[in-house]
Amino acid sequence: MVIAPFFYLFTLFTLPTKSLSANVLGNDPSTKYIYLTFDDGPLPGTASCIDICTNEHVKATFFEVGLHQSRSLSGKAQYDRILQNKELFDLCNHSFTHAMGKYVYFYQHPMMAFEDFMKSKSTLLVANNIIRLPGNSAWNTSLLKKSSGLVSPVVHKLDSAGFNIIGWDVEWRFNKKGLPIEGPQKVVNMIDSAFVHNRTKTKNHLVILMHDHMFRTTADSTKLVNMIGFLKGKANYSLRKITEYPGLINGGR
Repeated sequence: MVIAPFFYLFTLFTLPTKSLSANVLGNDPSTKYIYLTFDDGPLPGTASCIDICTNEHVKATFFEVGLHQSRSLSGKAQYDRILQNKELFDLCNHSFTHAMGKYVYFYQHPMMAFEDFMKSKSTLLVANNIIRLPGNSAWNTSLLKKSSGLVSPVVHKLDSAGFNIIGWDVEWRFNKKGLPIEGPQKVVNMIDSAFVHNRTKTKNHLVILMHDHMFRTTADSTKLVNMIGFLKGKANYSLRKITEYPGLINGGR
């Protein structure tokens, strides 16, 4: 989800200021770890994302919205498919209402927002303690703290309850029709550049944000297949689930 420009009016509080060392985290420093993440499902397009990642046998994480899962049989079916493939997929909490698109109001009422995440956790029966905020790339792990002034009150509440919050390093954007803006090679170039210039929150670890609805057509599903193929073709790239991200509070559980 793209953050509205006025979000940048709020002061950022960030710890640490430098990317974390892969050596300290116990990972192979010659390997670049990539986390494919899909937001806002279950929606039209979720089935394509599941099919593609299954066929390509790559790990991925789905940040799901409780309301979307609970209001349709189709949504529940896709939710079940994610849960049933624990080898490849993580299912994580992306709130119950997605703030109904009213992000400032949502975050200005931190207790309401906190309860929204709790409702989603109980609806989705999420087995991990990992959350992504709607419309905001905040981070909260044992090693990484980053949040804007707007969202920091709810981040503190979630932190006190033992939750990790995961943002993103690179976004594959979508247009007004909800379809991908960049081509697959451009996205891979963005990932390569982020690693080369050390523009990831954790050194050698990159989280890419995508949205399920972007891949609801056959043509756009092919773009996702091609992007994954390009990544798989790089010998030093390894795709992971978000529960394997370094420094998760309580190991992500």
